[in-house]
Amino acid sequence: MMHFKIIPENYVNKAAKCAQIALGCSRAAHQTALRGSIKLNPQIATLTPKVRAFVERSAALCEPEHVHVCDGSDAEAAALLQLMQQQGTVKPLPKYDNCWLTRTDPADVARVESRTFICSEHERDVVPIARAGQKSALGNYITPADYDKAVTDRFPGCMRGRTMYVIPFSMGPVGSPLSKIGVEVTDSPYVVYSMRVMTRMGNKVLDALRKDENFVRCLHSVGRTSNPSTTGWPCDPPRTIILHRPTDNEIISYGSGYGGNSLLGKKCFALRLGSVMARREGWLAEHMLIVGITDPEGRKRYIAAAFPSACGKTNLAMMTPSLPGYKVECVGDDIAWMKFDKNGVLRAINPENGFFGVAPGTSAGTNPVAMASVFRNTVFTNVAETSDGGVWWEGMGAAPENVVDWKGKPWSATAGTPAAHPNSRFCTPANQCPIIDDQWESAEGVPISAILFGGRRPEGVPLVVEARDWQHGVFMGATMRSEATAAAEHSGKMIMHDPFAMRPFFGYNFGDYLRHWLSMAQEGRTMPKIFHVNWFRKNEQGQFLWPGFGENARVLEWVLRRCAGAAAARDAPLGRVPAARALRTDGLAGLDLERLLSTPRDFWMNEADCIEKYFKEEVGDDLPNEMWDELNKLRKNFEQA
Repeated sequence: MMHFKIIPENYVNKAAKCAQIALGCSRAAHQTALRGSIKLNPQIATLTPKVRAFVERSAALCEPEHVHVCDGSDAEAAALLQLMQQQGTVKPLPKYDNCWLTRTDPADVARVESRTFICSEHERDVVPIARAGQKSALGNYITPADYDKAVTDRFPGCMRGRTMYVIPFSMGPVGSPLSKIGVEVTDSPYVVYSMRVMTRMGNKVLDALRKDENFVRCLHSVGRTSNPSTTGWPCDPPRTIILHRPTDNEIISYGSGYGGNSLLGKKCFALRLGSVMARREGWLAEHMLIVGITDPEGRKRYIAAAFPSACGKTNLAMMTPSLPGYKVECVGDDIAWMKFDKNGVLRAINPENGFFGVAPGTSAGTNPVAMASVFRNTVFTNVAETSDGGVWWEGMGAAPENVVDWKGKPWSATAGTPAAHPNSRFCTPANQCPIIDDQWESAEGVPISAILFGGRRPEGVPLVVEARDWQHGVFMGATMRSEATAAAEHSGKMIMHDPFAMRPFFGYNFGDYLRHWLSMAQEGRTMPKIFHVNWFRKNEQGQFLWPGFGENARVLEWVLRRCAGAAAARDAPLGRVPAARALRTDGLAGLDLERLLSTPRDFWMNEADCIEKYFKEEVGDDLPNEMWDELNKLRKNFEQA
């Protein structure tokens, strides 16, 4: 039997069973070894040879009591919910239709970027040369030897007494040429249920694997709980680790049950491994929403937009436009896979099947579409619970009486702590969204007219600016900065570099990533226009200068008219901004548009210094010369302004 890297060679001598399998035994002997201690789902016999080998080796390593191959059926989902109720992982929310509440261990509430690693033979494949041998902000490198050691230190016997679930899943519509297949094995029924929401999962994927056995191997375990008081949420926070080995299409995660760490189709597959696949195959895997916009004349165009987590992606993807006659429809709120078709048009799919949205701040006022989507068939994680069997979070409205907080403790508005964790989530099927686009599952993808970059910048950054050309647009993406959010381990309001909103998700060297983006501009292709937006600029009193939410349609209208060559713009040091009266502001009393579009010289000269420092210290010689050229243009433009 072929060598399989989920069982490193140095583990072979630690267990006779694994040694027998890793060194090559007959299929009959292999099955006998497994059946001696593990109860197998009969469906395992129907798996393709490669999938079966992966499952059997994972079972031999992790030693679960049972192995269950998931079929994705409603009956299976109901059984999972019943099991999780018995285990204390979920509780029903009787106020809604098939909605459930989960409370995690307080130490397992967000992505653990500091313990997320990419493995390769050469460090420079992962980390730019400027940070070789040091901690990099653009990726965490791990050697093959340390990768294998991390597995052998954690996984042997980690599933004893539990069921190992086998999840066949498709990122993107099953059968689409833009889609990819993965198989995740996990000991968490919460992960299985959530993956059923977030991906296309089950028998249809198994059928697709019979035609093409290529798949990404995903091994996950919650580990052994270190906190006996949270038995409903087993985890091992001190030893949590998330590993990726792109050359082997392999993801391994241990110790966390939280979304981005355990739903391995999401950030791990769709972005970290996806970005490597995209470079290899000539497409783009990006942290972007996709939205369709129809104007009053009936013309429909699609926009992709990259914002860091918790910076308004879901709000924009589900926007209720304030402008009469405009219609917004959602294709996806978080990830876009994009590829130029034979006619040179950039087409995008949403590889996900659901929304894993941040709850706090979501309300009938900020995002009525999301609120209309989430109160059926949804798992809420780390939100507050109300006495009538509902949920509540900060920003949802007035706090009701008798609230239980995300830790399961009584809470009041005077508590001084949030009732819902700042990174609390809803996990909801995308097809429940009342404005889901009728092409959201199109096999060929939707055509992209414009790409937006943006983040939370309280000062200096204008409301909207258009790139002069593709190279300048790549520079805009490369130099994105934003306030840190609660989606990861960061705290406070520090301004962080977050290029392309991909800083935690690069699967390979950032300099090579930039070269890949630059290489997209080829003869015969219709290149989308690129813009940078900032809804979050404030005045001296800390008040937002732009109303945001549905009023963002005014900016999108100008963007799309620019794509059609029908809107006026003026040259500015940063690029092109709306000309006088080109951006509709009718009905917005007290709006200081001049300030919203201003680019203070001192601010931007300092920004240029920060960008230069970042490029030198984080990327160094791996930075494409085109980015230095654009930085020099930026400085020159402001020196002459």
